[in-house]
Amino acid sequence: MRRRVVAGVVVLAIGAIAGATAFALPDGDAEPRTIEVVMRYSRFEPAPIEVAPGETVRFVVRNDDPIDHEFILGDAAVQRAHERGTEAHHPPRPGEMSVAPLETAVTTYTFPSAPGTLVLGCHLPGHFAYGMRAEVRIG
Repeated sequence: MRRRVVAGVVVLAIGAIAGATAFALPDGDAEPRTIEVVMRYSRFEPAPIEVAPGETVRFVVRNDDPIDHEFILGDAAVQRAHERGTEAHHPPRPGEMSVAPLETAVTTYTFPSAPGTLVLGCHLPGHFAYGMRAEVRIG
């Protein structure tokens, strides 16, 4: 009986060590962090968004408005291209997607490894000019 108890304690100790090790894996092996973004009243919430250099983030984006919106993540050049662009609908791809009214969509994005700032914007007619944009701070 005593051997079973000792064996059980050893198994529990090994399990605890293995569990602690799982939390110590490098970022590249971890699940991406999830950030929930809500589109409401033609605004992004939360704003600003803060991420770490090189971090991969899974964005779960909920459109609470009764109109279509876009989720376009990138630098100023990306935002200018989309503001002038003719793509009426964005299939899901890293950092870009259309989100229908009262729907939720998901995208995953890996940020640059250097600190800086990107912009999150919606480029449907008049939305960006109205203020539908947010800073994403890398650092």
